Amino acid sequence: MERREFNWRRYSAPVAIASMILAALSVVLYFNIREYLDANLPRVTVDLGYARYAGNVLPSGVNQFLGMRYAAPPIGNLRWRAPQDPEPKEGTTDAIDFGPICLGTDVTYPTPGQDEDCLYANVWSPTNTTADSKLPVWLFIQGGGYTSNANPNWNGSQVVDVSGNNIVFVNFNYRVGLWGFLASERVRKDGELNVGLLDQRFMMKWVQTHISKFGGDPNHVVIHGLSAGAGSVALHLAAYGGRDDKLFVGAMSESVFFPAQPRVPELEYQFNKTLEKVGCKDDKDQIGCLRGKDIRAIQDANVASPFPGRSVNPHFYWTPCIDGDILQDYPYRLYAKGSFIKVPVLFGTGTNEGSVFAANVATQDEFVSFMTDNYPKLTKNETDPMLQRYPLLPALPNHNAWFPSTSQAYGETTFICPANTIMNAYAAANRSGTSWSYRFNVQDNDNTASGLGVPHVFEAPAVFGIDACPTPESFRTYNRPIVSLMMKYVISFVRDLNPNTYKLAGAPDWGDWGRNQSRYVFELNNNRMENVNDGQRDRCNFWKGIVEVMEQ
Repeated sequence: MERREFNWRRYSAPVAIASMILAALSVVLYFNIREYLDANLPRVTVDLGYARYAGNVLPSGVNQFLGMRYAAPPIGNLRWRAPQDPEPKEGTTDAIDFGPICLGTDVTYPTPGQDEDCLYANVWSPTNTTADSKLPVWLFIQGGGYTSNANPNWNGSQVVDVSGNNIVFVNFNYRVGLWGFLASERVRKDGELNVGLLDQRFMMKWVQTHISKFGGDPNHVVIHGLSAGAGSVALHLAAYGGRDDKLFVGAMSESVFFPAQPRVPELEYQFNKTLEKVGCKDDKDQIGCLRGKDIRAIQDANVASPFPGRSVNPHFYWTPCIDGDILQDYPYRLYAKGSFIKVPVLFGTGTNEGSVFAANVATQDEFVSFMTDNYPKLTKNETDPMLQRYPLLPALPNHNAWFPSTSQAYGETTFICPANTIMNAYAAANRSGTSWSYRFNVQDNDNTASGLGVPHVFEAPAVFGIDACPTPESFRTYNRPIVSLMMKYVISFVRDLNPNTYKLAGAPDWGDWGRNQSRYVFELNNNRMENVNDGQRDRCNFWKGIVEVMEQ
């Protein structure tokens, strides 16, 4: 069986002396130009009380503040504790460069651009805004499977520009991997669990306190996440049993992500493995020992291992846990009980969510093994009915026979069915006219030729803009019309909690989800509404019915 490893960090290396020289010259030229531009851009300052930051005024008429500390460095005794307020800093600090992102799983230390001291935020706002501007705020939570900050420092200036200077955009880093999701009752006794989620929550409170200084309205904040960020949005909607702390008024989710999210007792083995790897197993104060170790020692243990009883690493080893506090039960159960915040929501997924994750399996047994490697409580009682619902599908280019079925099963259980289930919960709560969903089905020739279909979060450039994030060439050429269409819908939701209010002129009306499970299909030259088909409804009901096994 060929194991497909989904790598969030893609690096390329020069293959010849000439290319090495060219790359070096390009780096020198880039930094010289960057230094010149930064030195010649107008400056703008903001006083946050604990620090004063000086950002840049971009030629597009957007104020850009980068690398602002939103919490104290989570180092030493602050490891595995809830984030704390930053220490006051005298003078004015430049906010013209991004701060380091948080250390990811399977990353060596040191790695340029990543550090334990990583709790930084970035803000883009229209020039000449004041505290009285009260612009809607778009707060983005990046993804990365809770193992990395995989959408680091995406540029928010384009969405501000496309909005007609009518929004403020914010993004930030949060702790991931072992640093963010180490779980044990021993951690709880002298610290906190799920500190990666607590970082996100702390950032929401930071926005409430400070965003008016950038022209934003703290009473109109829309949270938005992609992949694990989308999963985080779903968790915050149900956090503390659905307690509404008035931190946001709307929520958007691209590919909501529900891996196995176990209860704390089931993760003690993870903590024990960490103690052994770091050399703290026999220490009387084990968590104190971990806090005293240097970064490299901890980072060397920030790796995946097989789940108990399995021999192959799962895709996602460090994940949020059901701690009885911020996460009081499995998310599916919280939504079934109505324990979630009732605000307008916009959730969506791609057609082929599982294609970049699924192992390239040749047999039915390998299909079952892959699913069990990632959801280890699956037994024959569940995999037999799973196989009935996911029979052998037509072949795809460059893949073995059972890859299509594996891709569909993993994509639906991990991304698509969680989104559909949450939308159904909103419909059941009589949230008529305030919940919207989409299926992104925009084809890319390279993806099609590779047998990947429309993969996980492929729509990102159509949400943030083609200059904001890594962008396939098709979005700059034949798929370009989708970009303005989708950006306008999304920005409209941020501005008015409705994707239709400020949509692109002539664009179709986006109907709400409702009891017919209706979603908007983004497809080049064929944008339309559809109802979820009976097959997907049945498969999602199957996964929803085995929550304890799936730990979702």
